[in-house]
Amino acid sequence: MVYIQWLLVMGIMIMLILTAYYSVKARRSQEPRARGLNTAHMNISMGVMLVLMSLIQMVMFSGSTVRLIVGAIFLLLGLFNLFAGLRNKSLFSAMKQQS
Repeated sequence: MVYIQWLLVMGIMIMLILTAYYSVKARRSQEPRARGLNTAHMNISMGVMLVLMSLIQMVMFSGSTVRLIVGAIFLLLGLFNLFAGLRNKSLFSAMKQQS
């Protein structure tokens, strides 16, 4: 159980670093397609991070109602970010290949 908790925490830290990296990279990018692609990567990283946070809330601690609600909100936000990031990545990748 402790190993799973450490793996989840390490996954959250890695996704946090990737989210910050792609955020800075997107803000500094001058080309709109590259900015969109970096933003899509940022959304994917943030979505995975929120899903991992929801897993920690729902699985690792005692099941109080507040923890389950917070975990469900994180899960929904994470899945939305993951879906939006994957959709935008496919759109911007197609745009980048056309030019």
